[in-house]
Amino acid sequence: MNCVSIKNYELQIMMHQSSGRWRLGLALSLLTVFLWGILPIALKVVLQKLDVYTVIWFRFLVSFILLATYLGVRGQLPKLRQLDGNTGKLLAIATLMLGANYFFFMQGLALTSPANAEVIIQLATLLLGFGGLIVFQERYNLQQWLGVSVLTFGYILFFRSQLTNLITSTSTYVFGSALVVLGAVVWAIYALAQKQLLQSLSSANVMLVIYGGCTLLFAPFAQIEKIFTLSNFHLVILLFCALNTLIAYGAFAESLEHWEASRVSALLALAPIFTLISVEVISLIAPNLIPPERLTMLGVLGACLVVTGSVAIALKKT
Repeated sequence: MNCVSIKNYELQIMMHQSSGRWRLGLALSLLTVFLWGILPIALKVVLQKLDVYTVIWFRFLVSFILLATYLGVRGQLPKLRQLDGNTGKLLAIATLMLGANYFFFMQGLALTSPANAEVIIQLATLLLGFGGLIVFQERYNLQQWLGVSVLTFGYILFFRSQLTNLITSTSTYVFGSALVVLGAVVWAIYALAQKQLLQSLSSANVMLVIYGGCTLLFAPFAQIEKIFTLSNFHLVILLFCALNTLIAYGAFAESLEHWEASRVSALLALAPIFTLISVEVISLIAPNLIPPERLTMLGVLGACLVVTGSVAIALKKT
């Protein structure tokens, strides 16, 4: 074995390796896509009554309490000795990056439009995929690279009007879009740190520390008293947002244990499709709650290409 082979072998030992249970990874990824797809609708409703910081803080707090209770009952809380050294540093990075992702995305969303923010944030999944190729030595074959091309072209068609708005927009709109781009970058960093942490901690323990850290980060800015003034309807929606955080990120973290980051990222790119489908359904059931999205034939074609490209990347075995 030459020096290069030895170095590559040592690198593979140090880096987290997927379990190989790709069907479980696929199922968990699809659950994450569905929950993230319907989350923007719930957030849009609850932000009618609460500010960004309070919503973020509440979501992390509830997720932390529920997960800590579950792990405590099962005797699976992380030990302090597990959180030192490189593990502690990676946990700090993952916590700061996920907190920053929430902040940048929601602030950018306030300055632009939901559709524009949704297409830009998809940079996160592409960056995660490329990060998996570089950091974890994952590989795409020819069909998967074609899938990346099809997926990218599909998004260009699907969000054509939003991309046009981005080019011809005001400085405020551009600044908001830039914040969403930053949100995508920090999310990809978080996800890569999350995957590496699975080498020393369970996914549940990782998320527990991140939830707790993010709760502390946003606590000084939250207007807690406003939560007690919510109607029953908005309180239920807020609780759903919190449970969505716990279940979706738990499923995402566990999917990285069983499947390559590059393939998980491919399925996550389907989230906007679920969002638009959900908007259409909700607008039919409760037309005064959320305005419908009007898709052109070009948009439908783009959606089909996104689905085709994502499936080609995710399901092709190497």
